[in-house]
Amino acid sequence: MKEIKIFARAGQGAITTAAILGEALFYENKFSYAFPHFGAARMGAPMNAFLRFDQNPIRLRSQIYNPDYIIVIDPTLIEAEQCFDNLKDNGKAVVAVRENTNINHKQNIAISSLPAEKIAMDIIGRPFANTVLLGAFSKATGEVKLDSILKSVEVRFKSKPAILDKNIEAVKKGYESV
Repeated sequence: MKEIKIFARAGQGAITTAAILGEALFYENKFSYAFPHFGAARMGAPMNAFLRFDQNPIRLRSQIYNPDYIIVIDPTLIEAEQCFDNLKDNGKAVVAVRENTNINHKQNIAISSLPAEKIAMDIIGRPFANTVLLGAFSKATGEVKLDSILKSVEVRFKSKPAILDKNIEAVKKGYESV
């Protein structure tokens, strides 16, 4: 079983990220289980979303404490939430960065960093970096095919064609940026 922990602030799309990624893994005949965890339910509060996936049914329902992968949607949380502290050795991180983002981490992990918010602003017109990071996750980890992510994004946004097209483009740009 593989585990992913997503770091974001409420309203940045962490739950949507986990749901889209879980559905994409389902298209590849994997079992997946996505769920959120947050404290005070207010916009901008730090929160996490989690995802487990495997070839076998998943029965474990606890939080994820030692993930194989992390996705950091909001770079201001890197130090505040100590994002890299419990990442498994040889784990991988996909991180949205800004110009002055400082990434301090332990040894033996691979980091794929990209200006996901800037890419989102250029393509979508809003700083929603989550779909950009989904494309980057696909390329950085090889755990899920880009086509599966694109199919899941299409299903998620099919009722909003203008948003769909922009998010498809954002996923592809995230993939290309790694």
